[in-house]
Amino acid sequence: MIAKLAVSTAVYAIDKPYDYLVPEQLSVQPGMRVEIPFGRGNRVCEGMVLALEEGVGEGLKLIRAVLDDAPVLDHRMLQLAAFLRERYFCTFYEAIKAILPAGLWLLEKERYRLAPLPEGWRAVTKRNGQASQLVELLQSLGGAADRSTLARSVPDSAQLDAALRYLMNKKLVEGEKSLLRKQSDKTERIAELASGPEEALAYAAEKKRSAPLQAAALELLATVGSVSVKELCYFTGASLPTLNRLESLGYLQYARHEVLRRTSVEPYQGSTEFPLTSSQQAVFQAICDGMQQEKPGVRLLYGVTGSGKTAVYVHLIRRCLAEGRSAVLLVPEIALTPQLLSLLTACFGEEIAVLHSSLRVGERYDAWKRVRRGEARVVVGTRSAVFAPVQKLGLLIVDEEQEHTYKSENSPRYHAREVAIYRGAREGALVLLGSATPSVESMFRAKQGAYCLDVLRERFNGKALPSAQLIDMKQELRQGNSSPISRPLIDAIRENWARGEKTILLLNRRGAGRLTVCVDCGNVAVCPRCSVNLTYHMDNQRLMCHYCGFSMPFRPRCSVCGGTIKKLGFGTQRVQQAVQSLLPEEEILRMDADTVSVDNPHERILSRFAQEKIPVLVGTQMVAKGLNFEDVTLVGVVDADMSLYVDNFRASETTFSLLTQVIGRAGRAAKPGSAMVQTMTPQNAVLRLAAAQDYDAFYEMEISLRKARRCPPFFDLLQIGFSGLRERDVILAAEDFRMRLKLALNAEPYRGESTRVLGPAPASVSKVNNRYRYRLTLSCDNNKAVRSLLSWSVKEFVKDRQYKDVAVYVDVNPYD
Repeated sequence: MIAKLAVSTAVYAIDKPYDYLVPEQLSVQPGMRVEIPFGRGNRVCEGMVLALEEGVGEGLKLIRAVLDDAPVLDHRMLQLAAFLRERYFCTFYEAIKAILPAGLWLLEKERYRLAPLPEGWRAVTKRNGQASQLVELLQSLGGAADRSTLARSVPDSAQLDAALRYLMNKKLVEGEKSLLRKQSDKTERIAELASGPEEALAYAAEKKRSAPLQAAALELLATVGSVSVKELCYFTGASLPTLNRLESLGYLQYARHEVLRRTSVEPYQGSTEFPLTSSQQAVFQAICDGMQQEKPGVRLLYGVTGSGKTAVYVHLIRRCLAEGRSAVLLVPEIALTPQLLSLLTACFGEEIAVLHSSLRVGERYDAWKRVRRGEARVVVGTRSAVFAPVQKLGLLIVDEEQEHTYKSENSPRYHAREVAIYRGAREGALVLLGSATPSVESMFRAKQGAYCLDVLRERFNGKALPSAQLIDMKQELRQGNSSPISRPLIDAIRENWARGEKTILLLNRRGAGRLTVCVDCGNVAVCPRCSVNLTYHMDNQRLMCHYCGFSMPFRPRCSVCGGTIKKLGFGTQRVQQAVQSLLPEEEILRMDADTVSVDNPHERILSRFAQEKIPVLVGTQMVAKGLNFEDVTLVGVVDADMSLYVDNFRASETTFSLLTQVIGRAGRAAKPGSAMVQTMTPQNAVLRLAAAQDYDAFYEMEISLRKARRCPPFFDLLQIGFSGLRERDVILAAEDFRMRLKLALNAEPYRGESTRVLGPAPASVSKVNNRYRYRLTLSCDNNKAVRSLLSWSVKEFVKDRQYKDVAVYVDVNPYD
């Protein structure tokens, strides 16, 4: 039997299915992982079985071991991995690792042992001090040790590799590698009654005085039959030696049962009935009719903020479950999952599973197991939840489908919306895209008839949308207000607080200051590893880089001339400080990447804001969407220009969406809401339309610009990125690639393709972590022919040793 394998260590240039011979003693199925030798050195690595075929396989290498008891990927998921590989220019194994939870990933373990040492081994190693040191260390450890143990003695990885290589060449040390699961199944030790209850109770009565703890343990077991050892000891006071004595007497036996790690969920306080309004009912019925079709396709639910899209989602999931099918609900931010999970748990109980990156590895792995077994039929999560192995998928909802967080920044650089549409088409499920500000691409396809369009134009409670006011910050500066908060917004916050109502302030920049500059020589603190300014953080008095993590203490004097350092700009820390000075007796909450942690998660911050009398929540885009607080009646946008004037064709769409979403957080209950948007350019059409929450007018303006610029949805942008330690090498590599690509596009069969090659140009941040970054952009129809050409071009480029120090990747419709 011959197995076709995807190999974990195969880079993109040599990625293909490899043939291996299956030994007769091994039972192998597609979707299982195996241990194999690969390459000239027969390095031990893992492979995924893609298919099996009959054959003799003369000269093929043998599979060494099977690493899974059963397939971890079924036929559907293997096809999904193939789709990711072809669409997003990644290796098969990169696609497989994106689909599998981290708890199933395998770690390579290296172990080294001493060979029989010859008489003169010291003379052999005397010229290599590190090698001699390792031999003596191995002798002291009994002749064998893991690499991690040896690394404590030789912390420099390169020196350790050189010393081990030297010893193995001299036949003094032997090495072996094995693959182990990153996360094991959690089990619990259970005590079970091994005898009849009558016999156990008789012995307990006999030992009541001489061995009271044995008697208590047996009485409890006779009542319940089995219980965890931990609970048995807790409730009876018995110790492990006491239980072991009962085991030796034949009254008790031990077993191990699987324990599923679960996340705690805040109890939901409101009603779970969610009666639908007439407009919601009409949309719900139309979507249900679509679910019954043989090919349900894709629908776009366009509903203004507060129109009750979540209520429609709940009713649709109920209908899906009633029909014996499963549902997946994707949300763009982890911050949105606590409120939503609490609501859905109240509605669907044990059938809910949550998947997102903030979960512990074990919790995520156990949730994946519950979904795969069919125990959980409703999955809620962020981007990666699109790969949940649900059974009988009937509905896939992508909420806030326009959000950039659905796009992965690491290989495979997939977009969850596109993956959802692929899964829906393959598995016969309806894909529902929901948003108050749909992406231009989705609305275009809906207007063209590729998607069905459902619209909710009114809030579910019949209330008006919040009124929004643009505040000209140039006027504030002329009047001497250098604070990040304008006078009208200050007055509105105070009035809101006096009425006992709450405020949300949005600023999508963390830290206290955007940059620091010397007032004498003009020197600006710049990250030594990246081409960005360092941001001042007030909490720890440090200057930090938000790209590579570099930080240094803040010093009030310039390191160049000794002049005074001035902090320019502001972030969420400074805004929090400014609000605190307005309301000195009140606590002001902040939610950004600096305040959210394992010890202080999103759930705790949002729960405190909802339940306690905290007047203001300051935050980044985490607070802009999906949150529902009845007493929030004022929203302030501190800097509306920040995302508008950047080098990206989506800048207008991103700004319009963010402003519309955050304005929609106000006035969601009985009290009317209002918003204040601070800007240096109040005349900007995008800001005016966002303040008016006029999506239709914005779409008409934006779609004409997209067509003129050859941007999505009319053409796709395939970005070829280059990075390396030497800028000159990166530029030369990008220019060479461009020349090769243009030559290929001018030849048959690509001559008819409507393509343009732009660049090379520096990336928006041209240097990150000491690596220079340049890019080419291909404006084209993203069809199979163009992808094949680009894939071939990348593989040929990688083989060129002239550019061995330059990394290359392809990103489809990037967001940076």
